[in-house]
Amino acid sequence: MHDHAPAGIRGASNKKLLALSLSITATIMVVQIVGAILSGSLALLADAAHMFADTSALVIALIASVVAQRPADDRRTFGYQRAEVMGALINGVLLSALAIWVGVEGVRRLIDPGEAEVSGTLMLIVAAVGAVANGVSMWLLSRAQRGSINVRGAYLEVMGDLIGSVGVIVAAIIIVTTGFMPADAIASLFIAVMIVPRAFVLLREVVAVLFEGAPKGMSASQIRDHLLSYDGVRAVHDVHIWQLTRGAPVFTAHVVVDADLIERGESAELLVRLQTCLADHFDVEHSTFQLEPAGHDEDADSIHH
Repeated sequence: MHDHAPAGIRGASNKKLLALSLSITATIMVVQIVGAILSGSLALLADAAHMFADTSALVIALIASVVAQRPADDRRTFGYQRAEVMGALINGVLLSALAIWVGVEGVRRLIDPGEAEVSGTLMLIVAAVGAVANGVSMWLLSRAQRGSINVRGAYLEVMGDLIGSVGVIVAAIIIVTTGFMPADAIASLFIAVMIVPRAFVLLREVVAVLFEGAPKGMSASQIRDHLLSYDGVRAVHDVHIWQLTRGAPVFTAHVVVDADLIERGESAELLVRLQTCLADHFDVEHSTFQLEPAGHDEDADSIHH
């Protein structure tokens, strides 16, 4: 019945979680590179390259999370939260480039396998170690990724690593039990195909933020109808919803209200109700309303004429 228990290591700051995940990923990357060289496995090398991209991405994400904590100033009035989005953009581009490289190399190995022999046993051991490490990283980031596009990018990359490691494990088992060497190249192609949707999802979310689209699941018409249900509200127009980064939506609108409501001095009370409505029902903490008395537009038009 109580919610005061310590959150544990997963409740640490985004910066600390990213740093822990970076340490795990970088270590396993080195292990996989050595394992790929010793075993001759393309799939392990592809997974190591995937790890390298993730390590670079986590460094970018870590830097972005530090920059995003800088306070707002006169030039950047919203602060630096968009740094997280830029970090996620670079992550997405890295993932796309990686998918192309792994795909081309895998096809080349299938067409011209050469005389290369793959040590399935060593490949299996290294892939298993990578799978365990990726599972730990996913667990560390699982809670924080719900509220940060930056941490979500890192989380998706680690999840892809885990799936890739499982694919390498399957290929290694096939090689050990049957001696079917092309399983290694097939596993590398599996990793390439697996990366594409992750990159697409991340880039699509970044584009939505940069083009200032409404956050997923948030409808301008739904919010407008909700605001119109308040007494004294006649119309809601010039509605704008966007997000600085994942979990940081911003809302602005012009609200036409009864003129006598303003004359009675009740506009401040209505403003508090509207802002509370946005915070409670739509999880929007930053909202700005311009209250206009009914007939305001007609009065403005007559002045211009």
